[in-house]
Amino acid sequence: MRALIQRVTEASVSIEGLSERSIGKGIVVLLGITGTDSEKEVTWLIEKILTLRIFPSDDRTSEFDRSVEDVGGEILVVSQFTLYGNVRKGRRPDFSDAAGTADARKLYDRFVELLTQRFPRVTTGEFQATMLVKIHNQGPVTLLLDTPTP
Repeated sequence: MRALIQRVTEASVSIEGLSERSIGKGIVVLLGITGTDSEKEVTWLIEKILTLRIFPSDDRTSEFDRSVEDVGGEILVVSQFTLYGNVRKGRRPDFSDAAGTADARKLYDRFVELLTQRFPRVTTGEFQATMLVKIHNQGPVTLLLDTPTP
């Protein structure tokens, strides 16, 4: 699994131009799933995201001192298969490393389910929908997380 994490002051996702879901201060998780991922990667990634210290301390002496849990933030999760786009050859991305739709949907849903059990302030995009994502990246702070290779 691969997650692109961004610390935000606010973020929103519009789904096919019909509805908007938004969060305030927190993080956006753009989530990519590959064919070898399992629930083991889901649980590892959730733990890492929730404990990642990417928010400043109250007294601002450290820029990276507190987690999203510590600051009472929110999380917006958006499915992002293009994180597994390979552009080493040619001009068109190759998505063969991304999980197939059925497997990816199953793990995306499980990721959201387990994350919400641990952290109730979760908002999501919609799997396989066309979305417009607005991100007000604070810092900017952007980190790429890859789960350990099996």
